[in-house]
Amino acid sequence: MRALWVGALLVSLGTNFSGGQQSSSAPYLLPDAQQDNVKVYAVGPGVTAPELLPPDPLPNPAEKCKKKVDGKVVLSVLVDATGRPRNLMFLYPQGNDLDKFALQIVAADLFKPGTYDGAPVVVAQSVEVDLQSCVVEKKDDAGKKADWLRLRSQPVQKLGTLPQSPEDAILTAIGLSLDDAYKAAAPFYRVGGGVSAPVLLNFPQAQFSDEARRAKYQGVCILSLVVDAKGLPQNVRVERPLGYGLSEKAAEAVSRYRFKPAMKNGVPVPVKISVEIEFHIF
Repeated sequence: MRALWVGALLVSLGTNFSGGQQSSSAPYLLPDAQQDNVKVYAVGPGVTAPELLPPDPLPNPAEKCKKKVDGKVVLSVLVDATGRPRNLMFLYPQGNDLDKFALQIVAADLFKPGTYDGAPVVVAQSVEVDLQSCVVEKKDDAGKKADWLRLRSQPVQKLGTLPQSPEDAILTAIGLSLDDAYKAAAPFYRVGGGVSAPVLLNFPQAQFSDEARRAKYQGVCILSLVVDAKGLPQNVRVERPLGYGLSEKAAEAVSRYRFKPAMKNGVPVPVKISVEIEFHIF
């Protein structure tokens, strides 16, 4: 059964107000046991596409919906010869908690594997996940009321071909749940020495706080974070703070960044990076 809940940040995804602008520098950066490379196939002559097997039905929750949150997230996936999803990466993320839902859903998928000349092989695919979710009020582990995001209906998934399919790859297993993986103390790399930089795919602008706008306060905030092997930001920390609530606004924005993860020998790996966010009054 798939995980049905993701804690909702409920942050605004709106554009910056006219009095200020946010910019982030190109990240200057700061694991996984290696296996043998396997050949990866693209759907074409002699190669059949994997087929998604029917997922478990969702329960019918009784919670009252406070707000609907819908969107489509597109991932890349390698479906291995046993029909398991591997090497999940973002292609077109939303920049909100729907991204986490999409990762959880595809990670739990089962497939009839693709074949080459009748034999099961690893096939690269894109997966578009159409999500309809709902913000509901639910008690957290401490018994306090909090807003959570849940699915309103069964996600619709569409498989497609990748613009550029890798010729080979080291398959990364999906063992832990996302929550467990986030809590695990994973090592991380710095860019260089065979480690590529993560690529920023989605970067919502940071918003000025009302206090900073009234005081006409501006400056640069520097944050550090770990971009995990799925392209999600973890452990966002403020390294050079700003007053008037701007540090908090910067951290909110960076927590919604989405990346194509860093790679080492063809395997996605976590890396630590720094991000500079400038708040400027025109």
